[in-house]
Amino acid sequence: MTQTAQTLTERYLKAVAAQLPQATRDDIIAELADAIADRMEAREEDLGRPLTEDEQEAVLREMGHPLSVAARYGSGPQHVVGPELYPWWMFGLKVGIGVMIALTLLGLAVRVLSGDILAGQAIGQAFADVFSSAITLIGFATIAAFIIERQKEKPAFLRDWRVKDLGLFEWAAFDHESFGRKVAEGAASTTSKGAYASSWGKGSMPPVAGALASAVGWFVFLLWWTGLFRVVPVSIGDLGATIDGIDYSVILNQIAAALYWPVIAYAVARIVFGLFRAWRPEAVRLTGLGDLLLAGVRMAFCSWLLTASTLSPLIRPAGLDDFIRRVQLMVHEGQGALSTLLTIIVIITFVTAAWEAVTAATRLIGGKAAVGTGPRAA
Repeated sequence: MTQTAQTLTERYLKAVAAQLPQATRDDIIAELADAIADRMEAREEDLGRPLTEDEQEAVLREMGHPLSVAARYGSGPQHVVGPELYPWWMFGLKVGIGVMIALTLLGLAVRVLSGDILAGQAIGQAFADVFSSAITLIGFATIAAFIIERQKEKPAFLRDWRVKDLGLFEWAAFDHESFGRKVAEGAASTTSKGAYASSWGKGSMPPVAGALASAVGWFVFLLWWTGLFRVVPVSIGDLGATIDGIDYSVILNQIAAALYWPVIAYAVARIVFGLFRAWRPEAVRLTGLGDLLLAGVRMAFCSWLLTASTLSPLIRPAGLDDFIRRVQLMVHEGQGALSTLLTIIVIITFVTAAWEAVTAATRLIGGKAAVGTGPRAA
């Protein structure tokens, strides 16, 4: 073999070696060097003469690019999002971007109607916000898919699914004809069976789809809360106003400042828990424990709002009689309507969380899933 061929071959092998794990590098390079030498010699025998530099280059090119050759000896999948997971990756993006667009349009309408911004300027800003937030969502979704692809055990939702749980995926279609059809079907079915009845048959979201939708929804909320998704109004303080002589913007800003990091931690926990529930729907006791803890956090949050927050003096009733009196004043005279309404919302949220805690504790103790979900205890 000529000196030129040795130089080209060595350069090629060095490029391949740089991509290989050190533990197996020497053996692979030795094997590859023998294969290249055999090809060079066979080509020289066919031509009856030494190879020119271009012909040596052609032989090495036939071996493949060093990145591709090194990848053949690698472990694990050679893709970021594989064909089995790709439809789920795309579905999650559709749901997340759909939520972003809906929230952005709502914020756009609020700003234009309130005269805060001109329509053209608001549309341009909204487009930029959705675009940047969508890039962030795509990045996180791709990281999640990358991690899933490299797990020995694939998520249960890829293999264990039921036809009656497919309604949410029909709603994920983004063409206007199917959307209009689904809206019409939903409107017709809600008169007798409730929302989503036409798609899911029992008026409730299927467990895996619900878990994925929850994770996506909380991720969009987290983007908004941290300012990465600037849905209008931009901050929680902008949601307030001066009503009955009370500046709710100041109160909301104080609450947001006190809860900034706890809310981030809670949102991350909801995202992780939603993904875990979709991954392991059969883990009834673990999901029951997660629901119990999350419900406990919501109960603690409601208790804090009623007793220790800056909103507490406005919404905390002195007793049952005081609460009833305030409701009557709100209904009949409109006095203290917002503060009383906030009290009702906080109380309902607390009661709902308490009920969810009870049902979660039942699953945790008994290891039985809710009716219709059918997962096994774990």
